[in-house]
Amino acid sequence: MAKLIYALNVSLDGYVDHDGFGPDAVLFDHFTEELRRQSGCLYGRRMYEIMRYWDTDDAEWPPAHRAYADAWRAQRKFVVSHTLTEVGPNATLLNGDLATDARTLKNRIDGDIEVAGPKLAGALTELGLIDAYQLYLHPVVLGGGAPFFTEARPPLRLAGNEQIGNATRLTYVAA
Repeated sequence: MAKLIYALNVSLDGYVDHDGFGPDAVLFDHFTEELRRQSGCLYGRRMYEIMRYWDTDDAEWPPAHRAYADAWRAQRKFVVSHTLTEVGPNATLLNGDLATDARTLKNRIDGDIEVAGPKLAGALTELGLIDAYQLYLHPVVLGGGAPFFTEARPPLRLAGNEQIGNATRLTYVAA
């Protein structure tokens, strides 16, 4: 049975914004390895559209970016959307009932499935389907933007912490 793990970069004041900050080289390599290790990625529409960048092929990319793009293209992707009519290579569109679709993924796949997108993670949390939260905490303050947590959460307990490059990964599970 798969575990759904909500993981994103987050500022000290709790916001996610890929334009406001990003990983250093060490963390970027970590994300590439995580992508290779995971059994799949579950995206909301907005996050999937941002990540589609990695479907392009830029001759100017440094080797680390090319490695990440290769890993992303190879990874199974599941996209939750009621507005998209199609998705790119190696992706499956999920436009049915979120609870049913997520439970089916958890039962059908072994390993970790990364959940990306605050709204999707919020909906999955309300359904009791997120198994762990991984905050890649960066030493920046944004002062606004999309929050990592979209609503109140049940009590959590710290299950692990690790310094990775310029960020600290905090892993929380239900208390």
